[in-house]
Amino acid sequence: MLAPLEALAREAGRVVMAIYATPFAVHGKADDSPVTLADQQAEAVIVQGLRALAPAIPIVAEEAVAAGDVPDLAAGGGRFWLVDPLDGTREFVARNGEFTVNIALIEQGRPVLGVVLAPALDAGRGRLWSGVQGQGAWVDDAQGRRAIGCRGVPGAGLSVLGSRSHGDAAALQAFLAGRPVAEVVEAGSSLKLCLIAEGRADLYPRFGRTMEWDIAAGHAVLAAAGGRVCTLDGPALAYGKPGFENPHFVAQGLG
Repeated sequence: MLAPLEALAREAGRVVMAIYATPFAVHGKADDSPVTLADQQAEAVIVQGLRALAPAIPIVAEEAVAAGDVPDLAAGGGRFWLVDPLDGTREFVARNGEFTVNIALIEQGRPVLGVVLAPALDAGRGRLWSGVQGQGAWVDDAQGRRAIGCRGVPGAGLSVLGSRSHGDAAALQAFLAGRPVAEVVEAGSSLKLCLIAEGRADLYPRFGRTMEWDIAAGHAVLAAAGGRVCTLDGPALAYGKPGFENPHFVAQGLG
């Protein structure tokens, strides 16, 4: 299903970018997070496409869940989709380009397939990351499509990623104490997991609140590239939790 999912992400990305080019309005949801017409219209495109592609698999989509539409996951036999049509809405509103379209397939609590599109990168061409469990991970950017993989930690130390809009500097400093760190770089949305998958960074500790749809697609890409996402206690991060809220976690490459 990788090719049709990539095409679906591209289609949603075109919707996002069409609205990005307008003086769009920003509204607040019940949890005070922002939402725009781009979130809503991109989700509609993705949900329609997934239903056509695999009608038996339940879809957990961010804006639908916010509206109270939560599917019965038991109906999928352990498989369901996780969709974040616009991860990094704050980045979208700030117009810094660091927002993504995210589609992931979960099987028995694990992300086994994921597609992440950053539609504003590469001069609006869009940068696409994808990964399939047991098959590998890829990036499609201005240089073309190629396989990617996590790197070992450079001799100069870790390249650590922090959240641009949701960082906790004190918690990050405490977590990194005693580790060899070369740099700490801020980035938005699920781009952070993809940068580790691509071998351009090594570690992303997250201490703030996240939801499963925020990171599932990036987790799938990272896992397919040889990395992992674990809770601070060590076990692999699982999906399908009550309320779909994640604990604090660490995403990392080969180090």
